[in-house]
Amino acid sequence: MSGPLPVPAVAGTRPSVLAPMQDVTTTGFMRVIGRRGAPDWFVTEYFRVHESSTPEKHIVDSVVNHGTGRPVFAQLIGEDTPHMLRTIRELGKLPVAGIDLNMGCPAPKVYRKNVGGGLLRDPAKIDELIGAMRQEIPGLFTVKMRIGFDGQERFDEILAIVAKHQVDLLTVHGRTVKGLYWSEVDYVAIAKAVQSVPCPVIANGDVTSAAKAQRLASETKAYGMMMGRHAIRNPWIFRQWREVQQGQTPFAPTLTDVRTYIQELADECCDAAKATDKQAGRLKKFLNFVGLAVDTEGKFLHDMRRTENLPDLLKCCDAHLLGARAGEAYPDEPHRGLIARPTRETQQGCTL
Repeated sequence: MSGPLPVPAVAGTRPSVLAPMQDVTTTGFMRVIGRRGAPDWFVTEYFRVHESSTPEKHIVDSVVNHGTGRPVFAQLIGEDTPHMLRTIRELGKLPVAGIDLNMGCPAPKVYRKNVGGGLLRDPAKIDELIGAMRQEIPGLFTVKMRIGFDGQERFDEILAIVAKHQVDLLTVHGRTVKGLYWSEVDYVAIAKAVQSVPCPVIANGDVTSAAKAQRLASETKAYGMMMGRHAIRNPWIFRQWREVQQGQTPFAPTLTDVRTYIQELADECCDAAKATDKQAGRLKKFLNFVGLAVDTEGKFLHDMRRTENLPDLLKCCDAHLLGARAGEAYPDEPHRGLIARPTRETQQGCTL
């Protein structure tokens, strides 16, 4: 953990980052994304920190074995300062690019413990925690936050704390914790953060396409963009934004490309040792987002959700993505009116 921020893969472009998503940003998912034009760096699922915690082995694996050639930041979630510092020392033994603090997870089971997004209600605790972490981290220290808990009353105060402790990079998701993933994103607040802190700011929240990333970079003056759920839907988004920044025509995937992507998700992200119904449930977590761009009526979403095992689910994918539709273009943006089903299949994947 040392040195400047990672250099973008293509000189002269703004960096792109894959958002840390719990139960999504695994070793396998990093590999699958990496084959389609990896982001400039990754951030792990959060390491849970408490009195008896140790770094979770599967997250450590994502740091060590992702194989993309890109830097990886280790994200921590917690509020017990001594144990946060202990965990930082443990993670310092791994090839991490830096340490990231989660100050935005909106899951009630998280914020009720005053961690993640719950920290945004307590600037004094944030001041103590960030100050101690800054002293302990010898290299890069980054923070990811939302713009408030249920409003922006403390936003300026928290930005001042970030500046005070010389955080190296700040990522701002332009929603409140209570806004979850469906409220409007306040890009003006992100632009305010850009103006308020001395470190680079990454913008996050409904970065749906390369074209929108380019527009938001201009509007907010952010250093770079972080994509989460829309990178599940479109794993080529990082490549496409680099191409747009270079004045090139961005890669245009077809439904055949999407079917290949789905097969790799099944191979890399579904545990073959589990029953096929469990494997199908795991894959549907990703397809709830992929399906937002397959057809305007949501027929694929309807049919795939009703399959009961992995072989039948993959046959459903063949029926909707191959055959007569195989060469059809896969849209850059999700179809209006279609949403990922808000059940445990999607809500367990917590991103800031």
